[in-house]
Amino acid sequence: MTSSSEADLVRWSEALAGIARTGLGFTESSFERERYEEVLAVAADIRASVDSPGPTEVASEALVQQWLSVVGSGIAGYVTPKVAVGAVVGDDQGRILLIQRADSGIWLYPTGWADVGYSASEVALKEVHEETGIHCEVVQPLAIFDGLRLGFTSVALYSLVFHCRAVGGELAPHPQECLDVGWFTKDNLPSPLASSHRWVDLAFDAIAGQPIQTHFDPPRQPVWQTSTDL
Repeated sequence: MTSSSEADLVRWSEALAGIARTGLGFTESSFERERYEEVLAVAADIRASVDSPGPTEVASEALVQQWLSVVGSGIAGYVTPKVAVGAVVGDDQGRILLIQRADSGIWLYPTGWADVGYSASEVALKEVHEETGIHCEVVQPLAIFDGLRLGFTSVALYSLVFHCRAVGGELAPHPQECLDVGWFTKDNLPSPLASSHRWVDLAFDAIAGQPIQTHFDPPRQPVWQTSTDL
């Protein structure tokens, strides 16, 4: 029997919480509200067992209140994953543009939350310029990652990654978001590098001009079983 990982527990708790909050946003039945709130409490217990090393009652109740505070009504209450947008930017020398994130010290391609009013590709261009000072153009979608499934985030998140080509600008790391920024070849990548096994080969193949098919996480059967393809 396969044991459940902490990443599985986080994914299951977020999924249960999403179902319960969506139900609370749509139901007008007091009976259903009670059931959904019970589901939310179970989800909080699961999540607290991962996040809290000691007694979990206080952490669980705080999480329930946090989730309840953001329950909407109707369409606004339908809980969906957040969306982040990333950009794999290459230059004429075959190098990749990477930033060292101020929040973790880890190196990664420029990425940020999707902004209302922008298309996904426009967010990619904006994030690159804001974080690095480099202007670029979008070549094609490169990858769609499910952050909860892959275990690199603790919130429900889809990451849309675009292949981009640098067209100008000067390196200038964002003072609040980046510790450093630079151009790197495949044999001289900085460390620590975030989840490099997921994207480095794909990124450099795209930068080299090789034919690329957009990567996505294949459907699982069943969906809630621990995946073996991570």
